[in-house]
Amino acid sequence: MGVDLESISEATSGAIGSLLSTTILYPLDTCKTKYQAEVQAHGQRKYRNLSDVLWEAVSTGQVLSLYQGLGTKNLQSFIAQFVYFYGYSYFKRLYLENSGSKSIGTKVNLILAAGAGACTAIVTQPLDTASSRMQTSAFGKSKGLWKTLTEGTLSDAFDGLGISLLLTSNPAIQYTVFDQLKERLLKQKLKKVDHDSSPVVLSAFTAFLLGAISKSIATFLTYPAIRCKVMIQAADPEDDDDNNKTKRAQSKSHKTVSGVVSAIWRREGILGFFKGLDAQITKTVLSSALLLMIKEKITATTWVLILAIRRSLLLRNGRLKNV
Repeated sequence: MGVDLESISEATSGAIGSLLSTTILYPLDTCKTKYQAEVQAHGQRKYRNLSDVLWEAVSTGQVLSLYQGLGTKNLQSFIAQFVYFYGYSYFKRLYLENSGSKSIGTKVNLILAAGAGACTAIVTQPLDTASSRMQTSAFGKSKGLWKTLTEGTLSDAFDGLGISLLLTSNPAIQYTVFDQLKERLLKQKLKKVDHDSSPVVLSAFTAFLLGAISKSIATFLTYPAIRCKVMIQAADPEDDDDNNKTKRAQSKSHKTVSGVVSAIWRREGILGFFKGLDAQITKTVLSSALLLMIKEKITATTWVLILAIRRSLLLRNGRLKNV
């Protein structure tokens, strides 16, 4: 089977969109992650809202620490989105070719998206764990990627993999909702334009709006699992003394799904599973909406560039054969 250029185009544009949106919103992501992790780590609430995390960084002169782990996050985000969009696009094309269908139903779309998400989670889990630990470290005390990955066992690097696999339903829901809404809007636009005109595409604002709606729905439905994952992957307290070593041991004992669920239920009740939902939606909706908006706008350009590179390579190979 030859190289699937269309899938590569989709994957590349999605990865670039993810890279840009992650960088733009990273300080917000750091505040969100520290806020979620802190709530479960202490009996008292140090941060009452996102602005408290930002103020701590400003008041301690550690504003640049809001970007701690950005390189790791970008690497993880780029690889994750490339693998996801390639797998998602490839699985859809494979299904249409083998089934003979002209369209993909909602149920099949969910299954294909979940399959792509599972592949992504397995490939990028160590980077995901490392970026979460770097973000939740004390301001100014974040460790490098290699040290973060190697300070524990191999299984530690895959902390939260089970929940990550469960959370494949999040992008599955998100992109299914987005694709369905996009398809309906494009069909309505096609009825209003001439068939000989340029291809119908979503406007930047429409793509942003659809991305926000689809991600809001997915985030609300999967948030309890999202919060448990953040708690499991959060950095342990610094072990500078015996007291902190004890705290670290106690913290580590709760870094299982059952331990985290028990801690939330015992300390915060059922509403605790949705604590920080507003912060999560603020960050993820903006990030996903930006990602999809950027992806929609650069997909055509990426496709043209890939075809140009392919043509150039074919011409070069042809010349070499004639020599």
